[in-house]
Amino acid sequence: MSTSNTPDRPDRGPAPVDHQAAVAAESARLVTVAREADLATAIPTCPGWTLADLVRHTGTVHRWFTNLLRQRVQERPLSREVDLRLPEQHDGYVDWLAAGAAEAADVFATIDPDSPMWAWGADQHARFWIRRMLFETLVHRIDAELALGVRPAIDRALAVDGVDEFLVNLPFAASFAPKTAQLRGADRAIRFSCTDGDGDWLVRLRPDGFGIEVDRTGPKATTPDATVRGTAADLLLLVYGRLDHAAGGFELLGDKELLAHWFANSEF
Repeated sequence: MSTSNTPDRPDRGPAPVDHQAAVAAESARLVTVAREADLATAIPTCPGWTLADLVRHTGTVHRWFTNLLRQRVQERPLSREVDLRLPEQHDGYVDWLAAGAAEAADVFATIDPDSPMWAWGADQHARFWIRRMLFETLVHRIDAELALGVRPAIDRALAVDGVDEFLVNLPFAASFAPKTAQLRGADRAIRFSCTDGDGDWLVRLRPDGFGIEVDRTGPKATTPDATVRGTAADLLLLVYGRLDHAAGGFELLGDKELLAHWFANSEF
């Protein structure tokens, strides 16, 4: 089987990532973290959640996406119901999470990531769901580690791909991220740029919406109204709301009010 990669965009985008292998690796890391911790631990980056809640959520996402992939759905499902087989007691949650990740891997082995398929985001192929599953898992693994006082290690290539995945799909997320409807502007541009290598995104806010644009006249040819510069890992945590853009660690240039508007309305 081929690996799942980003949508075909020859003039932009991160280097290809093996999303299937990364889902398995990140799931295993979360399982290891959760198995060694108290499931009653509070998760500060997910207010109101305990580690048990985080494990249950991640395992639910795995089973929901796996079900979509197994059925090769071609239109938006009318129901999100899926047989979770959730253990009655919290002490069974970690094994349940591991079993769901193994089930996902089995389904990955039977599907061509390039198969056309309904998805809520930009990429209408099976690979969308594998890539989405990866970053749901990776971000929540980070949430668990932060709650336990562990400094998360984030592979740079995955971080770059994660920022791209977030920014590419955000314009399609209004049904569950309603504040994104406020991300409008009279031709305003924000650049997100990595300080530790390749990784550059220009987001254009227009009166009718927003989205990533390519500087077709040359690298970084457009002068943005605001710029955020940071490491790939920090930018990933930033777009997911795990870091505050004003808390230090980022180079912020240009229109600060525009940046504040973006971060107040881009919660995924």
